[in-house]
Amino acid sequence: MPNTDKLAHRKASKTIRLVDPAGRPVADAEVSVRLTRHKFLFGCGFFDAIPLANRLGPEERLAFLEKKAELFLDVFNFATLPFYWGLFEPERGKPRTKEMLAAARWLKERNVELKGHPLCWHTLTAPWLLELDNDEILRVQLERIERDVTDFKGLIDMWDVINEVVIMPIFDKYDNGITRIAKQLGRVGIIRETFAKARETNPGATLLLNDFNTSINYEILIDGCLNAGVTIDVIGIQSHQHQGYWGLEKLHEVLDRFSVFGLPIHFTENTLTSGHLMPKHIEDLNDYQISEWPSTPEGEERQARELDEMLTVLFEHPLVEAFTNWNFSDDGAWLGAPAGLIRKDNTPKPAYEVMKKRIKEDWSTNLTARTDADGTLAFEGFLGEYELVCKGEKLAFRVDKGAGEPEQLTLP
Repeated sequence: MPNTDKLAHRKASKTIRLVDPAGRPVADAEVSVRLTRHKFLFGCGFFDAIPLANRLGPEERLAFLEKKAELFLDVFNFATLPFYWGLFEPERGKPRTKEMLAAARWLKERNVELKGHPLCWHTLTAPWLLELDNDEILRVQLERIERDVTDFKGLIDMWDVINEVVIMPIFDKYDNGITRIAKQLGRVGIIRETFAKARETNPGATLLLNDFNTSINYEILIDGCLNAGVTIDVIGIQSHQHQGYWGLEKLHEVLDRFSVFGLPIHFTENTLTSGHLMPKHIEDLNDYQISEWPSTPEGEERQARELDEMLTVLFEHPLVEAFTNWNFSDDGAWLGAPAGLIRKDNTPKPAYEVMKKRIKEDWSTNLTARTDADGTLAFEGFLGEYELVCKGEKLAFRVDKGAGEPEQLTLP
């Protein structure tokens, strides 16, 4: 019979043989096995790691951020850190590398996978680029990529290399250096240059092309890049839904169209508000500026339902490898929208509880069993990192696809 488990691709069979230091089987022993970290990346934008790691601000604020971090770390294994050029290097030659390194280390020490966002973007880019001619702009852009990818290698090995290229050469809200060179090089040209430099600098890095435009224009751009020999590791799809949930039909349609390329897909920036919806006539989300955008009880229930449905579809899809909510909290959220998973006062919304239940209960592996006479234990579990406990001792192992032979673990 065919396998009807919609999550079979997220699991694998694992056989462990437990032995003592002399190599003798630990027979008929009670063993507990627990998934400690998913292979699938469940994440959020978590910029609060910067003040936390660098102890920036009054103690009362830092205590508040520590509580926020506890809630984040209890559920998520993936975080995006901000490398917006205009904020990271507002003065040429003085990047805020030290502060960001501290934040990256702080998260990495807590077993969080990291992504840098972005290396090249026309928005929030360095204002001093306008003092340069186009050749110089391209040169310093590539130097910036080499510098930052080098400085963070081993801590951040995943990057949104270039962001929102579909609109980049025709962006007309204000003059900026990156749009200037995008016009000169063309979309595929600027992607080729930036990806080549990132790949050369860290050949083992995971490199994303990221965009909010999910129309055929993005498909054409991806196809053009691949035909030009640009190696894109992951297709990044933004899903900002301030004006309302996409719904199942659009979600499946977007997944079907971008699956044609056979590349991994990351939903890189997801927003579903727990307050009122942004009016439909707003074309650029950034144009909606209001003094207050409160979260409401009915909005929170709606957000939880929609997020649960969306996340379930994405987790069931074989090409989707990561999901990032944008942002974690309503405190300091983009556009002031109540699209976080926790409220401004650090209390969890229903959406947080839904994600926690999915990640830590429904989509987790936690079992107790006994080894056989040969010290062997076999089970099926979700892909990721595990902890085995036997006779008070803890051992770590992984569950991956195609593991093959039993893995032997030695009790101290």
